Amino acid sequence: MNAADVAPEAQARFPHELMYAAAQQYYLDDATQGDIAKRLGVSRATVSRLLTEARRQGIVEIKVHRPAALGDGPLAAEVAQALGLDRVYLVPKVSGPALGPWLAPGVARALAAVGLESGDVVLVSSGTTVYECAREGLGRYPGVTIAPAVGGQEEPQPWFQTNETTRVLAERAGGVPAYLYAPALPGPELFYSLQHEPSVRRVMDLWAHAKCAVVGIGSPPLTRQMVPSLMPRDAEGLRQAVGDVCMRIYDRDGAPVTYPGSERLVAAEPEELRRIPHTIAVAVGAEKVLSIVAGAKGGFFNLLVTDTPTAEGLLAATHQL
Repeated sequence: MNAADVAPEAQARFPHELMYAAAQQYYLDDATQGDIAKRLGVSRATVSRLLTEARRQGIVEIKVHRPAALGDGPLAAEVAQALGLDRVYLVPKVSGPALGPWLAPGVARALAAVGLESGDVVLVSSGTTVYECAREGLGRYPGVTIAPAVGGQEEPQPWFQTNETTRVLAERAGGVPAYLYAPALPGPELFYSLQHEPSVRRVMDLWAHAKCAVVGIGSPPLTRQMVPSLMPRDAEGLRQAVGDVCMRIYDRDGAPVTYPGSERLVAAEPEELRRIPHTIAVAVGAEKVLSIVAGAKGGFFNLLVTDTPTAEGLLAATHQL
């Protein structure tokens, strides 16, 4: 068997000259993958893997230029002014079960405007939306540290595990992952121990030095189909809650809402989130309108990525207040 036909997981990496040859013929000479396979003496499937690895290693860089006709326009500016945000990034109407393909381009634009450099810190929250956007790729930021803004949860889904979102985003961005090995809501004794655990402390210290954060906005806890196990449904405080950012729940005025055990949350404090220069919130849907409005009031974020229908709903909601 030709060495290049060995699956990527079975060999450390493809030779650079092989990746370069495949990429040059495919992208510059308009050769088909079948033609390249014959010339290089490999299978067509291997050519596809060579091109994928060439993009991952930066041998190939693909740029997609957003047409001027797709600019955010006056609606984005009106929503930003109404909510007191620095900027709103709009994407077309989100449809279908997967949010990432629709929202990731907007998050990528917001991240590009931050001006991230090697050594900067970007925080990520848990949640389906941020996880799906991370999987789509949000740009290349070599040397940037990616870290969780909240600990992991008991639920098995990957989007509840901020370490997994951190890993995926760091891999796509060429960044450096910093993992937080701590549950979001530990017991009293474990919580005390974690405050003095060096590996946990290092990540928590990053929260105060972050240049950017990418966070989801949770809908009112009691309206969700799946409420995180750390939030007791019968807690009186949850009746006033309209949303959360990084598991920090707030009411209609954006004021923090507490519940039994919330003082032990391993998550960035609201004050820490407010100090981050660029906090990009990403959320869509009519059920998120009140959550977004209240989160903006509380200063949990200063940048927003959403779709056009949600933006129209936000504008209508602020006019009614």
